[in-house]
Amino acid sequence: MTITEIHAERNWVLDVVADDGRRGRLDVKPYLADEAFEALRDPREFVKVSNGGYFVEWACGADLSADTIEARWQVEARRARSRRANKALLRMREYAHGKA
Repeated sequence: MTITEIHAERNWVLDVVADDGRRGRLDVKPYLADEAFEALRDPREFVKVSNGGYFVEWACGADLSADTIEARWQVEARRARSRRANKALLRMREYAHGKA
């Protein structure tokens, strides 16, 4: 999974959008007990999350991999793909199977 969008929400929740269109939420509260995440107990620090594609990170050095997020998030929706994206995906699949 590649993270395309990340937004910090209230109550230490991340709103995450993946490259395949899935959107979900990750509760970060369980991580706050860990020393590496201690600075994020301050909501002003928590909102300073940045997207690294295969991970998210904060200025304090805390980070979460996309794999960790994918294993623990709650998927809420799947964004519909555009016609253009669907056609591109179909062409890629045909090419991969030798039909192009």
